[in-house]
Amino acid sequence: MKFKAILFAVAVSASSLAFAQETKKFGPPAGNALVGDVYGGGVASNVESKAISVDKLSKKLKKDNKKVENVAVKGKVTDVCDKKGCWLTIQTEDNSQFFVKMKDYAFFVPTALKGKTVVLDGTAERKVTSIDEQKHYAEDAKKPQSEIDAITTPKEEIRFVANGIKVVN
Repeated sequence: MKFKAILFAVAVSASSLAFAQETKKFGPPAGNALVGDVYGGGVASNVESKAISVDKLSKKLKKDNKKVENVAVKGKVTDVCDKKGCWLTIQTEDNSQFFVKMKDYAFFVPTALKGKTVVLDGTAERKVTSIDEQKHYAEDAKKPQSEIDAITTPKEEIRFVANGIKVVN
């Protein structure tokens, strides 16, 4: 019986140590987001040549019943999640933005991606984002409380789920 108690204590200690080491890794990946860097998968070598503008994507979404799969879009990164690098925003031609999440939460991007031009490969759709979800992302982005409190209505926007992201400028 004593042996089982000792074995259990060793197992708990080992798993606690492993968990503590894992939490140290928490946060966006390191990196400078250099031209040619790829995050995620499924980014073809010719992805830049087949990328469309955000304006064309918006028109395509209106025409194709609010969802477009297997599309490549080029745009400038304006923000990256500071907590994990699990989402980013892309600036559009009319100075609005659209939101990008990583497919299946399978990869993250460094905060150094801010200000870089990227090509996203994945699926886009028009979606209504709830007030709570908007506030959550504003908190992740460390927006001032006054800006978070000003979010009072759901908004329809382009949402993109990226299979892969390539830095092009």
